[in-house]
Amino acid sequence: MAQASTPGPTHTEAVINAHGISSWTTQTVARGVEVRTGTVTNPAAAPTWTVTVQAPTTSRLTGAAAWAEVGPRTWADATATELRTKGFQPRVDAIDWPSYSDTPHGLMGLRVRVGSYATQSEANTVAQAVSTAGFHTAVEWTGYDSDQPADTENIHVAVIDPHTFSGTIAGTHDGNVAQRETTSSVAAKLGSLVGVNAGFFVTADSDGVQGIQSGLAAYDGKLESMSSGARAALVLGDGGRNIRVADLTSTATARVGKARYTVEGINRVPGTIRDCGRPGAQPSAHPWQDVTCHVTDDLVVFTPAFKAQLPTGDGVQVVLDASGRVVSTGTRGGTVPTGGSVLQGIGSAGDWLTAHAQPGQHVNVAETVRDTAGHRVRLGSHDSIVSAAPTLVKNGRSSIDAATEGVLDPKDLSYGYAWANIRQPRTMAGTDAKGRLILVTVDGRQAGGSEGFTLQEAASFMRSLGAVQALNLDGGGSTAMAVDGSLVNHTSDATGERAVGDTIQVLPRSAH
Repeated sequence: MAQASTPGPTHTEAVINAHGISSWTTQTVARGVEVRTGTVTNPAAAPTWTVTVQAPTTSRLTGAAAWAEVGPRTWADATATELRTKGFQPRVDAIDWPSYSDTPHGLMGLRVRVGSYATQSEANTVAQAVSTAGFHTAVEWTGYDSDQPADTENIHVAVIDPHTFSGTIAGTHDGNVAQRETTSSVAAKLGSLVGVNAGFFVTADSDGVQGIQSGLAAYDGKLESMSSGARAALVLGDGGRNIRVADLTSTATARVGKARYTVEGINRVPGTIRDCGRPGAQPSAHPWQDVTCHVTDDLVVFTPAFKAQLPTGDGVQVVLDASGRVVSTGTRGGTVPTGGSVLQGIGSAGDWLTAHAQPGQHVNVAETVRDTAGHRVRLGSHDSIVSAAPTLVKNGRSSIDAATEGVLDPKDLSYGYAWANIRQPRTMAGTDAKGRLILVTVDGRQAGGSEGFTLQEAASFMRSLGAVQALNLDGGGSTAMAVDGSLVNHTSDATGERAVGDTIQVLPRSAH
């Protein structure tokens, strides 16, 4: 049974600076665990509703027609001229590239808009008229724009000092990787002091099994999901005593005697790879956020943490006992046996299983996690890893590798622009120079309320807290923070707090 926390004193402070007015309330949740709740307002900001005329383009990933928030100067000038001839009064804004480490600098493109309106309804009426005139439109709140100041941001910051905190910090899927639960419900069940949502996960049946992580994940020292390319991860070593942020990759190999075959998936549907980023994936082996790739030859391992019905379909299934001995072969389906594991292969991977994984044989699956420097990350029983994208801060400097980690494409502005460059609800994690863990949520998508961060704003805010390493975790409707088991932020989904995949939980020391 967990040792109950004793809330400490709470104090409030207000700060006025060039960025506006900040009001912060600080609570000591437990020794070494502090939660700060802040509202940042900018009286100079005056956001409104507007109508954006979108630029036609082609998706570089699919080749299909697409629309972009910004376009080249030739398009912007021609569009503005045509709008004027049809009785509208457009404005053209130059939009620069944010300070990413791996994208161009200077002008990104030009944005064309019509009008400023007090209500969304007024903007919708004008958008209908602009659309009827032959343009593709979107109604938008200017408070989400990176080139305009935000008027309000509601932020929660948890700081955990592993040198004084006597409990543990862990990434967890609460025992079943094939499920979705809200951050606050997991926190309440575990008696958590602080909990936040963590990595990207499957949200639709068409993309795999809901709840399964779409990037690298390890809990209690066991790898439960493979990496999507080299993407940012939070390593919680020794129950949170040793914490770091690094870009990680994972590999795995199945061996039967001298025969071997590369494993490309753990606990996912064979042939279906959410966020891409695995060798041979189509249309891209590069990570692409929120894109589902496919392969025809695929070997996937299912662990005891997969507590749902196994995927069915073409291919071969091999069931192993706890020692790795083959106990049965056959068609795909059923469940993972207690203490055992399952291999499923399609295409040439299924042929390999048929040829080599006969009943009584032993199959050894060796897994390796490495950082981009090539150093191996060894997992002990008290270690966990959660991952998302992209890196925000490295060695105390903003270092946002947005293109490398696949959250936008410099050659295709229809992809990832809103995800990265528009204010959104965000969850971030990092460490400071003292080795403390910093967990942050900012509410967003609340026109007239909290508007969220862009990736660049997220990096700047983490640096303002003293972070020397930081990464972006899953955000949007997934962003949630729970304190003492209760949700403390305002989530953005109309249906309420979203059920997510894994979470980070700050757990008190167990009573003896």
